[in-house]
Amino acid sequence: MKKNLAIAIIMVFMLSLLAACGSTKEAEPAATDAGKATATAAPGATTAPAAATDAPAASNIKGKVTFATNRTDMIGKQYVEYAKKFNEKYPEAEINFEAVLDYDKTIKIRLASGDLPDILLIPTIPKADLPKYFAPLDDLGLNDRIYFKDFQATEGKVYGIASGGNTSGIVYNKKDFAEAGITEVPKTLTEFYAASAKLKAKGFTPLASNFKDKWPLGGWINDVSTIASGNANTMNERKNSDAPYSVEGPILAGSLILKEMNKQGYLEKDINSSNWELSKKDVATGKSAMYYLGNWVINQVIDAGAKTEDVGFFPFPVNDSGKLAAPLGPDWFYGVNKDSKNLETAKAFVKWLIEDSGFDDFAGFIPVLKDKKPNLPQLSEFTANNPTMIEGVPNDDDTTAINNKAQITAEDLVQEVVLGDPKAVAEKYNKKWADAKKALAK
Repeated sequence: MKKNLAIAIIMVFMLSLLAACGSTKEAEPAATDAGKATATAAPGATTAPAAATDAPAASNIKGKVTFATNRTDMIGKQYVEYAKKFNEKYPEAEINFEAVLDYDKTIKIRLASGDLPDILLIPTIPKADLPKYFAPLDDLGLNDRIYFKDFQATEGKVYGIASGGNTSGIVYNKKDFAEAGITEVPKTLTEFYAASAKLKAKGFTPLASNFKDKWPLGGWINDVSTIASGNANTMNERKNSDAPYSVEGPILAGSLILKEMNKQGYLEKDINSSNWELSKKDVATGKSAMYYLGNWVINQVIDAGAKTEDVGFFPFPVNDSGKLAAPLGPDWFYGVNKDSKNLETAKAFVKWLIEDSGFDDFAGFIPVLKDKKPNLPQLSEFTANNPTMIEGVPNDDDTTAINNKAQITAEDLVQEVVLGDPKAVAEKYNKKWADAKKALAK
């Protein structure tokens, strides 16, 4: 990614947030890792978007297609309306939705078996493998209108389009903070621990970890390592080391913070029974005071019963430097199975999701379309804390290959550090990494 691209998107992002500050519309409710392209116009500008002249012909958009989604909470609800609206636009087309848990792991298994739906979210695979499974999406007329187009691209072709953009931080219940006497959001890790102690003393669960459901733990490595190091390439640079995991390094920094939170009783009483769906209600009602997640969860908390004005968002202070930072990058990427029997219909649904569904507003995303501004007031509070926004970068193919060979998942690593001896866990994962790297001669 070129330096000027990073500067451009961050400028557009900030302009977007300023424009969103005056919005009174309540966004409605979305889900894992924190890149950018040069904008032709700031969100809200009058410049017309590029014409989608190469979009699939309507006459070819027919037949049944299935979308495998990680948004299990939308099955039987919002997706019913999506299917209806898409069918109104394309009467001969039918969209079905398949809910998938433990998405990345499950879809990678299905890639190997060939059991793929028509539309899916692209798992963590090397970009060189994209043409094996996915159809190019350059004919949708979106390439010049979107951010992150180079993330899931190879050999000059785009195979994935981001569902939206994200940053991560602390989503919190403002009523809980007020009752605990917390008048300012924490700016250092010491202040964060102190706030957690005050919340616990008032009977609140300071932080909902979703430890049992596991997938929400990924940010404690993928995002916190970026914040702690100030380097978006921290996870990619693992390929340069035979021992990238260390209790002194940035990769385990978030896991060690979570371990301390658990030790002090600042997480759920029984972390092995924590539940994702219940935790949203707990944060909404104030039983739990905080999350460490992306901005996408804000609307889910509101949908679970919280008032918009009672939900806040601030950068996570991972150390005592007083210098706040946050990752900035794409959420999941939509991809289309190259062997879909109704390929044009599948592509048309991806285009519809980006342009017409309103999913980015529903999910609380930073829109992937360059000419669309975000609709989430909590983002203005976040940026008021002046964090350094660290632009995400695409996954490095060599690093991804080593990681897959070693069968390392960030969520498992976090759990093992929290529940075990961090040094022993680091040694275990360093050995797995070194063995995989040697086997692949990387």
